[in-house]
Amino acid sequence: MGKSISIFGLGYVGSVTAACLVAQGHKVVGVDSNAGKVEMLDSGRSPILEPHLDELVTQGKQSGLLSATTNVHQAIAETEISFISVGTPSLRNGKLDLRAIERVCEQIGEALAHKNEFHSIVVRSTVLPGTTASVVVPILEATSRKIAGKDFGVCFNPEFLREGTAVADFLQPTMTVLGSDHAGTMDAVRELYEWAPGTMFVTTTGNAEMVKYVCNAFHALKVAFANEIGTLCKGLDADPAKVTEIFLADDKLNISKAYLKPGFAFGGSCLPKDLRALTYSARELDIRVPLLESIMPSNVEHIERAVDTVLATEKRKIGILGLSFKPGTDDLRESPMVHLVKRLLGEGCQIQIWDPNVALGQLIGSNRQFIQDAIPHIGSLLRNEAADVVGTADVVVVTTKEIPAAAVGAIDDHHIIINVATLESPKQERIAHAAAGQ
Repeated sequence: MGKSISIFGLGYVGSVTAACLVAQGHKVVGVDSNAGKVEMLDSGRSPILEPHLDELVTQGKQSGLLSATTNVHQAIAETEISFISVGTPSLRNGKLDLRAIERVCEQIGEALAHKNEFHSIVVRSTVLPGTTASVVVPILEATSRKIAGKDFGVCFNPEFLREGTAVADFLQPTMTVLGSDHAGTMDAVRELYEWAPGTMFVTTTGNAEMVKYVCNAFHALKVAFANEIGTLCKGLDADPAKVTEIFLADDKLNISKAYLKPGFAFGGSCLPKDLRALTYSARELDIRVPLLESIMPSNVEHIERAVDTVLATEKRKIGILGLSFKPGTDDLRESPMVHLVKRLLGEGCQIQIWDPNVALGQLIGSNRQFIQDAIPHIGSLLRNEAADVVGTADVVVVTTKEIPAAAVGAIDDHHIIINVATLESPKQERIAHAAAGQ
């Protein structure tokens, strides 16, 4: 059974959402302060240029399921779910301009004050994590004099529409994301997307808000990466098209989920070395590649964040579980953990290290030579037993997803655990207790 829906904002996202929801059998009222947009939609014409949208709008008008108005109170009174799809442009300093969101929330809240039935509000405008909770909900509550979760519900439903293919993107999504702390609203909105293919993710509002930014940032990153690589290929007399064809053929590491889970900094004998060589070649060719040049500094910053996390405990006895650049290897070249240890030593920390694959007595060849020549002061900190390292430490830094079994029995309540592999930091209250000597 179709639902009654009002959509606030008849720009790109709002118009596509309105027409596509009507196509699914719902009754939709478009709402906008721009009388021209309202007149166009209400007469069966699309307010924006988008393939296939005009025909959907025309069909919606002919079916009697699609209408438009400038009257906010009427729209709220006649519907059970409202979508907010107003613009959130950038200010000159890059900050989001939330004035349209704030204004429409005030209008909806004022209308809700005169409505007795439960109403669901779905934010579809792109906003930073925390905006729904800190801006949308407080304004709605203040102007309606009602309580979110009790008298009305709020959900965040990011859009993933591309201009030129928006209708297809809406009707054939690869995923649908719903974020809310209000079960009633989540259930109502979930029903709207029962027809949708792809995976449905039900999560918190903050997670749903963030996903949109992660997607767009990654898309921008890919475009910039491809353009810089293409420019370098030409400068180095390589064929950009053929190089890209070969690169795209690898779906194990290149075009895959590999390396896309947050964790600690990268290292090893290949990535840092090859990045330096590539960016050096670019400088020789007088080609600016700011994206590629930013990768190594970004990696260093990640190590510095780990240093800051350890130092924030105000403890100086540190046990390190894992030293090689990744688990299962004894390779210490460019290991981010080596850099971490160096930084902590420089800050006056007392450190002991355990790594089952980096026992000095077992190392041979280049790795043994590397310790003896490059980091002899770190080699002297290696211990054969994890329990010995943990037993003398107040802070235990873990470099693997789980605490190694060899160390579990030695860890007790007084230890502060920092897992750099999963980005888990000690809780602030734990740090405060540690700093106070409790």
